[in-house]
Amino acid sequence: MRLLIVGPLGGQISAATKIAMGLGAKVAHVDTIEQATGALRAGRGADLLMVDARLDIAALIAANEAEHIVVPIVAAGVGIDPMVAAKSIRAGAREYISLPPDAELIAAVLAAVCDDERPLIAADAAMKQVVTLADQIAGSDASIMITGESGVGKEVLARYVHKKSKRNDKPFIAVNCAAIPEQLLESELFGHEKGAFTGAVARRIGKFEEADGGTLLLDEISEMDLRLQSKLLRALQERVIDRVGGAKPVPVNIRVLATSNRDLNAMVRAGEFREDLLYRLNVVNLRIPPLRERKEDLAALSQFFIEKYARSNGRPARQLSKDGLAQVMEHRWPGNVRELENAMHRAVLLANGEDVGADAIRAPDGAPVGHRDSTGDAIEAAQVAARNLVGRTVAEVEQDLILETLTHCLGNRTHAAHILGISIRTLRNKLKQYSDEGLRITPPPTGQAA
Repeated sequence: MRLLIVGPLGGQISAATKIAMGLGAKVAHVDTIEQATGALRAGRGADLLMVDARLDIAALIAANEAEHIVVPIVAAGVGIDPMVAAKSIRAGAREYISLPPDAELIAAVLAAVCDDERPLIAADAAMKQVVTLADQIAGSDASIMITGESGVGKEVLARYVHKKSKRNDKPFIAVNCAAIPEQLLESELFGHEKGAFTGAVARRIGKFEEADGGTLLLDEISEMDLRLQSKLLRALQERVIDRVGGAKPVPVNIRVLATSNRDLNAMVRAGEFREDLLYRLNVVNLRIPPLRERKEDLAALSQFFIEKYARSNGRPARQLSKDGLAQVMEHRWPGNVRELENAMHRAVLLANGEDVGADAIRAPDGAPVGHRDSTGDAIEAAQVAARNLVGRTVAEVEQDLILETLTHCLGNRTHAAHILGISIRTLRNKLKQYSDEGLRITPPPTGQAA
């Protein structure tokens, strides 16, 4: 991960830097918040900012947001001062770290804020085949399309390919095409020149240039509009990009990976996705099977998440019991690894015995996981739902369905859109409409754009 430290931090900068580098972070340092925004604008990207708590964190966040730059911030200060810590959190920092730095605390914060602790676990034969193919092609510069249902781990596999590639010492930059509004995605990818449009107060380096020498992941590529697809195709063919408002092309040297949970061939037939771009991106296809087809992975992933969240929540180490494993195996996991991770996190918090048993493995609404697949329960639920629909408008029913699905998905927009069978862009538009009408919308989980 890339860490940018901002401010003098009371002379403790060298110790914090040494600890972060020892944990594998690439560390850079600037003195002021203006220099921090300037560095991010110039393409010297960061996955996390560690900012001296004495600086104006709110102003830094505002300056970054004006440039459409979103990077999580942790505040740091010498000594434990509750007032300073509270002020930093209110200003927008995710965490507060007291200095002199503690190695275990910094490691925990880096893992929690940046979520780098996502190893590729492949115990099932079906997943092992995917990993074998990924190993074969990782060393090449071929574009790769990674497909599979929402939550199966497409970005995890993309990061694995990057780490196995000859570009592994260069940046890995991920862009969620579904999470960025259409009018901003072009500037996010290709950058812009000063004065290119209202609000473009300075040159901004885009993700293509930020990833130069490394790997660029275009997550949910299916949500990119056709006009921008044409510009992307030229970038892939010519290895040059045009900044918005730029006068001359800029050469780039990157490898492009893309993901999608939709049928891109069907989108080509419907005229929603360029066929030539699909050919260019889909040199090799890595399809990740859904979790319900990877029974051996269910056991391995469950235990991994139990251990992970026991550590992060200060809970004793536990094993998944036999009845707990049977419950996990029974459920179909429509949200795949993402849903399983959330369920194991809850289970760690709810478990009281020596092991994590079936009684602790529950859905967000408290119902036991696995029992929902019962035919009797499904029929009863359908009958209740039908009775509740009488006398209501289609718009009212649609609103309830969208909001309840979003709550079920713990605010994850991509997962909810997949279950609802609509595009992420349509879902975002609906949620904005409901928010404008004064309804409370479940916020996205940490790390996902609203």
